[in-house]
Amino acid sequence: MKNEEFSTLDWHVLHVETVLSIMESGPGGLSRDEARRRLEVFGPNELQAGEAASPWTVLLGQFRNVLIVILLLAIALSAFLGHAVEAAAIAVIVLFAVLLGFAQEYRAERAVESLRKMAAPTATVIREGGEVEAPARELVLGDMIILRAGDRVPADARLVEAVNLQTDEAALTGESLPVEKAAGALRSTDLPLGDRRNMAYAGTAVSYGRGRAVVTATGMGTEFGRIARMLQTVETGRTPLQANLDRVGSTLARAALGVVALIVALGLFRGQPFIDMLVFGIALAVAVVPEALPAVVTISLALGVQRMVKRNALMRRLPAVETLGSTSVICTDKTGTLTKDEMTVRKIFSSGLLWDVSGAGYEPTGGFSSPEGADGPSEPLKRLLAAAVLASDAEIVYSQAEGRWQVKGDPSEGALVTAAAKAGINRAELQASFPRVDEIPFTSETKRMTTLVSGPGGVFACTKGAPEVILGSCTMISTDRGDLPLDDRARAEIVEAARAMAGDALRVLAIARRDGAARGSAEREMTFLGLAGMIDPPRPEAGDAIKTCERAGIKPVMITGDHPVTARAVARDLGLLKGGRTVTGAELEVMGDEELEREVENIEVYARVSPAHKLRVVAALKARGHVVAMTGDGVNDAPALKKADIGIAMGITGTDVTREAAAMMLTDDNFASIVAAVEEGRGIFDNIRKYLMYLLSSNIGEIGLMAGASLLGLPLPLSAVQILYVNLATDGLPALALAVDPPEEDIMRRPPRNPREGVFSRPVIALMVAGGVWSMLINLFLFSWTLNSGRGLREAMTMSFVSLVLIQFFKAYNFRSDRHSVLDRPFANRWLNLAIAWELALLMVIVYVPALQTPFLTFSLAPGDWAIVALLSASVVPVLEATKWLVNRPAARD
Repeated sequence: MKNEEFSTLDWHVLHVETVLSIMESGPGGLSRDEARRRLEVFGPNELQAGEAASPWTVLLGQFRNVLIVILLLAIALSAFLGHAVEAAAIAVIVLFAVLLGFAQEYRAERAVESLRKMAAPTATVIREGGEVEAPARELVLGDMIILRAGDRVPADARLVEAVNLQTDEAALTGESLPVEKAAGALRSTDLPLGDRRNMAYAGTAVSYGRGRAVVTATGMGTEFGRIARMLQTVETGRTPLQANLDRVGSTLARAALGVVALIVALGLFRGQPFIDMLVFGIALAVAVVPEALPAVVTISLALGVQRMVKRNALMRRLPAVETLGSTSVICTDKTGTLTKDEMTVRKIFSSGLLWDVSGAGYEPTGGFSSPEGADGPSEPLKRLLAAAVLASDAEIVYSQAEGRWQVKGDPSEGALVTAAAKAGINRAELQASFPRVDEIPFTSETKRMTTLVSGPGGVFACTKGAPEVILGSCTMISTDRGDLPLDDRARAEIVEAARAMAGDALRVLAIARRDGAARGSAEREMTFLGLAGMIDPPRPEAGDAIKTCERAGIKPVMITGDHPVTARAVARDLGLLKGGRTVTGAELEVMGDEELEREVENIEVYARVSPAHKLRVVAALKARGHVVAMTGDGVNDAPALKKADIGIAMGITGTDVTREAAAMMLTDDNFASIVAAVEEGRGIFDNIRKYLMYLLSSNIGEIGLMAGASLLGLPLPLSAVQILYVNLATDGLPALALAVDPPEEDIMRRPPRNPREGVFSRPVIALMVAGGVWSMLINLFLFSWTLNSGRGLREAMTMSFVSLVLIQFFKAYNFRSDRHSVLDRPFANRWLNLAIAWELALLMVIVYVPALQTPFLTFSLAPGDWAIVALLSASVVPVLEATKWLVNRPAARD
């Protein structure tokens, strides 16, 4: 039987004796010879990397981009025409784009390597009856391993013995609290990983207690191995931007070939020399190709990334920035993403009053209030909190490095210590005044922890634990009138309060005290102090972020490994659950893919799910046409992060695995930062669209002018040098300035862009064609009128050249939006203002400096000529304004 086949057995339902029999092992472990033999058969206990592409393969793959191929041809053509500067500039652009793509793709495949690093380097194993330290990679099936607090579990294993054993499985299952373990067999075969209390999983950590376990899976057969295999097999699709740019490149390639053929054919038909027409046709074809497109796209993305860093979002893959703008569903993990991953006491029941506790996390700020209107913490409440602190080992400390409060020790105890600090109880001072003299540790059987402390009145006991256990040990109750006998009515009130807290998904602990205690009597005839209900609370800003997402047409969905009750409570608290379904992993198991696709639109919360379930959910949403963003921090999230259109990892609590699998990382682990990232993504795509609309409209005007003049039998209105200059002016600073245009004010009140719509929506096409056709008509009219007015060809060419450039500058301001008027914040883009001013100065130099008049075939224009050209050029503004009004009318949109 192979390692992977062993891992498919339901070890958690088998008794320990059965497991040891199958593994041919025992309490004394394996012999060294047998362990060596099994190592040869099953292989080392390590994750195997998939077949990685070589760096050269990744590098050559960058040249499969259609636009890159076109630009390589443009380099050759520019060099052929003698324009070495332009050829060198395009070459630099190509090199930059290729190296950037190579760096991103090569780095993206390191996720499995990060997963391997999470494996334990050594393990304590029993060989031939004795404990030995062995490299974790040498563990084999059937090995008996020892687990102690602080250890990282080296392989998947079935527990044989568990003494107060707790493991932190947050990275694997999303469970926010340490999981109590036991060695007994379980009944159900289809339990999710988080409920298999008699199993320990590779890569998780032992947080408390000790235990022994027999190894049931190693290497790729472990749950970590399954995740590694999913990471290797998950295919990441191309982003909408990449697909759009590929289509644009293909279209422009065909257009360039068509232009060359048309111009050469018309020239030959009119009897012009073949070489002259070929050179001219090639110059015009080069003008059609947007040489600066990769540079503008890269610069847009890079500048967007810089802005996002300031807003706590770090992009690992540049093209994914744009994908955020198309996001229609955000699948978010609960623990550490929507919540603070910091246990917090929310409610306290003391002396018949139910107190609400404000504040979140381990920061000791907040207060106490009750519906009855009681002020501040009462004396019975202070007694409860003091006893809770004395019965705890945890402490809260402020981390200067991370700028936040943290807990050292058990999270639940940290929550109690924080609540006490809110009431003015200092842990260090209290424990100094009442030193601990003995303790009875927590066990899974007793479900309580008791400490004995010394005070002025002698030794007394403080205990905390499960409400039913503590309540059964109490005969008195603390009230504002002193300690009174605990009668049936008071007991019923306590039970009801505990039930109500549990119904709100709070973890409930009871606290009690006994004066004059000794170790043998400490947990009998105690005084009941009250109940504390705690939860990992939602981030305060997450609710506002969810509302903003919804205004932007984005649906948030919770996908967590935590319990359904807890997941529903947090989702309701945040406003994420609004009547939709809550589905568990067990329900997903019996749901086919087609049924899931039908139901996925109605499901708002997924609980107790596995990594494979998360993948299915993402796939179902994508099959429905959604652009899916997936957030997460644990190893269990990594495959779904890679499968999603954009994976978002947590920077603080996230593992290296999720960071490598994700396209984006939140440096503050704040769900609200996603909103800022979405805004940047939308703005970046808008700016790329503006640039393309501006560029291609200008190219339509250029090509239309040249083709129209040829068809009308007129001389060619532009020289090859003028065409190439116009191309550089169009692709130059004004276009780059549009790439950093400020976002429109309503950008987060619009629904997500349909990724199938592409760059060229109906308004964009209408504006592009209207601007290009009007430019062609105006310049043909101006060129023909100038020739017919008795002026020379050179003067007519100069006026057409100047008019073409000025029209493009007017269009640059108009194309800042395909929806709003040019009069709406017309000069908000200061970089565009500077670019236009600079280009106008260059235009004056080309027209009037004698040394440049010869190569550019320009003529010194009179003021009257400038007035005519400026007036005709400005006529494009009302044309574009009318076009915007027509295409954005409600009737036109319908």
